[in-house]
Amino acid sequence: MTDLPNCPECGSTYTYEDSAMFVCPECGHEWAKAAPAAAEDEGPVVKDANGNLLRDGDTVTVIKDLKVRGSSAVVKVGTKVRNIRLVEGDHNIDCKIDGIGAMQLKSEFVKKA
Repeated sequence: MTDLPNCPECGSTYTYEDSAMFVCPECGHEWAKAAPAAAEDEGPVVKDANGNLLRDGDTVTVIKDLKVRGSSAVVKVGTKVRNIRLVEGDHNIDCKIDGIGAMQLKSEFVKKA
């Protein structure tokens, strides 16, 4: 028997782990695993356009239309991006956007959802 937590949204006992997240297959809710306090101090400090601290696995919303280089695609305002990863560099958010694919975003163009 595993000691995985129940879903905080629906209370389901059928949760499973997916990398750094817990997932509920019944309601689709995803939440981050509890990390030790020492692990939080190690990663890069990234803040969104409103000054909120971002962490790996957060969900963010795009606040400006963003053109995709090398393509005619545009990431529209209000697009929700789930399960972000923080990286070092100018484009400090690594993510996957539905319909577009893997890309990197600047934290100044997103807000925490």
